[in-house]
Amino acid sequence: MTRQKRSHHRLKRAVAPYLYLSPSLLIIGLLMLLPMVTVIGYSFQNSAVLRRDPSFAGLKHYQAIFADPVFWASLWHTLYFTCMSVVFHMTIGMVFALMLNSDRINPTLRNILRVLYILPWLFTAVIIAVIWRLLLEPNGVVSSVLMQMGIIGSKVEWFSSPATALHAVTFANIWAGYPLFMVSLLAGLQGIPKDFYEAADIDGAKAYQKLIFITIPQLMPIIISISLLDFIWTMQVFPLIWITTGGGPIYSTEVLSTYTYKLAFSSYNLSQASASAVVILLISLGLTLFYIRYQKAR
Repeated sequence: MTRQKRSHHRLKRAVAPYLYLSPSLLIIGLLMLLPMVTVIGYSFQNSAVLRRDPSFAGLKHYQAIFADPVFWASLWHTLYFTCMSVVFHMTIGMVFALMLNSDRINPTLRNILRVLYILPWLFTAVIIAVIWRLLLEPNGVVSSVLMQMGIIGSKVEWFSSPATALHAVTFANIWAGYPLFMVSLLAGLQGIPKDFYEAADIDGAKAYQKLIFITIPQLMPIIISISLLDFIWTMQVFPLIWITTGGGPIYSTEVLSTYTYKLAFSSYNLSQASASAVVILLISLGLTLFYIRYQKAR
């Protein structure tokens, strides 16, 4: 083989992987990178989209949203909604995973519980929102049961009261999202060698000691990975909040996603909406980079 043919062959081998990847890269570029670059561009323009020749605005729109008290309220609500959801997703998922992995429960009952516990994962956000709107309306099941138990003295407007709306929508999201943790942790539990527990039994370890010193350390990589992913996903939840409360009442459930949506499609301030979207993008990218670094460190 001549030197020219060898170099041509090496070039073909070097280019081939990129040719195979080109369709996927093209789709990613058109559906993800191009919209992101476009929105970033809009955030630096006056009257973006609404005018044919928008002028350059610099950081004006970023200054406007940072000066808006509703933006900071929505940021706080987003953090509360996200952190509470992730903590309870992990806690409930862990409890149910331990229950389903226990040999003390009848196998038939365990299979039935698996189906019941995973049901929330099968519903779309719209269905979940409608279910909880029906359950938490003043004449709904929740208020009736709590009144019969003597916990509350009168009917509660769960989604219509500023005092309870954020907690109610967070509770609905917790119910909808725990199966991800449950399934992941159950898989992790089934992968822990039983030799660890047998050695702990020989040493006289109690159940809570085995949980603290064996189970949780073994599951820690899964817990951290799923928690980071859940944090990123939950921070961008929109349909559940929009259908149940619409960000109200009086901005009490306004989160970054609904705040951005209202700027764009209620106020038609697409430039400020783009700036808000870029802020969400930067927060998400920061968390994503942290997640990637953690995965590489493993």
